[in-house]
Amino acid sequence: MIKIDTEFITLGQLLKMTDWISSGGEAKFAVKELKIQVNGESENRRGRKLYPRDQISIEDKRYTIER
Repeated sequence: MIKIDTEFITLGQLLKMTDWISSGGEAKFAVKELKIQVNGESENRRGRKLYPRDQISIEDKRYTIER
């Protein structure tokens, strides 16, 4: 579970929060290389907005956005 206190976060922010990447600049490459799904659909946009209750899977590790 990833807890946020804003309306949404981006996929790039999530990748950094969960230590998949160490800097925002790496997000562009990470979304192309990692197997990422948002709510069951493949995703490769680092700017994808993630809202509470969204389900994210990165290389089969699962996260849920909560407020």
